[in-house]
Amino acid sequence: MADVPSDLKYTKDHEWARVEGNRVTVGITQHAVDALGDIILVSVDAKLGAALTAGKVFGVVESTKSVSDLFSPIAGTVAAVNDALKDAPEKVNEAPYGDGWMVVIETAGTPGELDGLMDAAAYSAFLGSL
Repeated sequence: MADVPSDLKYTKDHEWARVEGNRVTVGITQHAVDALGDIILVSVDAKLGAALTAGKVFGVVESTKSVSDLFSPIAGTVAAVNDALKDAPEKVNEAPYGDGWMVVIETAGTPGELDGLMDAAAYSAFLGSL
């Protein structure tokens, strides 16, 4: 079973979200990394200050096996992009929950805006159903 940290939220598209106040750091899960294989390119199309819509594509990740879209788990504004991944996409393989993060989204802080995300137990159950 893939690593599923308990302090994160998850999507069915295998993105994770680390919520810290109104800022949400986003990356792809260990399950996604394992399924994709060696990551050779991370392209984040969203620029600083860009508005993201929950469930919409904000970039792509390319591996030796395939190209996959990256979906925003939440609506908000891009507050940071991990530019280090341009030159070192392997950071996603090495530390998907650490240095392999992709964007930080500033949210409105609206009650219920995280309701569509799964906790670790729900995501683990989802993985078990695949």
